[in-house]
Amino acid sequence: MIELHQVSKVVPSGDAMLTILHPLDLAIASGQVAAITGPSGSGKSTLLGLLAGLDAPSTGRIVIDGAEITTMSEDELARFRGTRIGFVFQFFHLLPSLTAWENVRVPLEIAGADDPGSRADALLLEVGLGPRRHHYPSQLSGGEQQRVAIARALVHDPALILADEPTGNLDADTAAVVLELLDRLVRELGKTVVMATHSREVIGVADRVFQIQHGRLIEQASGAAV
Repeated sequence: MIELHQVSKVVPSGDAMLTILHPLDLAIASGQVAAITGPSGSGKSTLLGLLAGLDAPSTGRIVIDGAEITTMSEDELARFRGTRIGFVFQFFHLLPSLTAWENVRVPLEIAGADDPGSRADALLLEVGLGPRRHHYPSQLSGGEQQRVAIARALVHDPALILADEPTGNLDADTAAVVLELLDRLVRELGKTVVMATHSREVIGVADRVFQIQHGRLIEQASGAAV
């Protein structure tokens, strides 16, 4: 599902070059949940950005769901992201002027999906927010907003979900509820998930756990303290 072949990231830093990620190889199978850990600034978000095609590696090849994204044009990458990858962020990124239902429906309308309203209804019911469908983000709790974001991430039935600190902006109890929902949905639907996280709870549900240390990706025992 995910294949990285000698992928690295080097950026200018003053008069020198800074290595964020040393060349790495990685393979994650379809249906697996992987957690990427490491201190702030270690390169977790950089790695997610590379997997999403939002950034280009300095070296190497990235293959997602059988497609080599490192050879795609910007237009091809945009289409690929729009249909094959779902995103869940720490700060939700909902449109404040739209209701929960509209936040889920709009991406479907843009893509020209058949009956986007019914699809949005079904997804909001799936995440337990049917009764809150016409509420605006400001009227929803943090956990409810993240559930809307999860529904939105699933609108195109993507093969891959990328999550950047998905519970990082939630209190412990709310985070546990959202994490249980995300874990249940992705496993029921057979999605592959890669999450950048500091959370031990998130690490605990992962099939595989990786830590970035000094720009190098090291696999840990699943659920190991990191």
